[in-house]
Amino acid sequence: MPETSGTSRSVAMLIALGALLYTTWVLELLLATGLDPVQAYVSELSAADQPFGGLFRATDLAAGLFVLAGAATALLTPPRRPWCVTGWTALAVFGLATAVDSRLPLSCAPTDDPECAARETAGLVPATHAAHAYSSTLAMAGALAGMAALTVAARRYRRWPALARFGPALLAVELAATVWTLTAVAAFEAGRGIWWLGAGQRLQVLTVAGWLAVLALSVARENTGPPGAGRPGTRGTA
Repeated sequence: MPETSGTSRSVAMLIALGALLYTTWVLELLLATGLDPVQAYVSELSAADQPFGGLFRATDLAAGLFVLAGAATALLTPPRRPWCVTGWTALAVFGLATAVDSRLPLSCAPTDDPECAARETAGLVPATHAAHAYSSTLAMAGALAGMAALTVAARRYRRWPALARFGPALLAVELAATVWTLTAVAAFEAGRGIWWLGAGQRLQVLTVAGWLAVLALSVARENTGPPGAGRPGTRGTA
């Protein structure tokens, strides 16, 4: 049990650090980024031509690596139940894609710079723009799949009470925010306005971070009771 408890604490710490770093975009409230948080993509904070791009790219990289490490550690820890394996694998994909995403920054901010938007529409921007779109899509798909699978695991296997309680609501908010973001992106690309794209995407990433925090808390609490106090089937992190 001590080794398992230690592994749980390690997973919880890694996921918690990932969640914290995944919210560093809120520093835009204190920094003179020049971007409108209601309209701009979160990724535009990390664009190559932005004054604090290096900072946001570094924190995104660290966030992705921490989540990847936490998910990989959980996957290596028995027992390995289907919903848990699916969820941790999806979170590993999210972490890896987020880390890769940080290495593929936009060259400019299309929602803030009409010339940048025109070049993007004409296909005159670096290939990193398209690559960034793919990696961002993969990251969000991994996040959604991980949230769904591990929330199901928490309820099906009667473990992680906090996640079992709050996970469904957070997943519902995430799905709504994702629909909002995708709709706004489609409208922007079609030249029909921005539709508060930045606000929708910020709700999307904030909900992922909040869910990760609940997951970290749930895993940390899983083996804190005295020997024999845990429920059947709650041993381990995977």
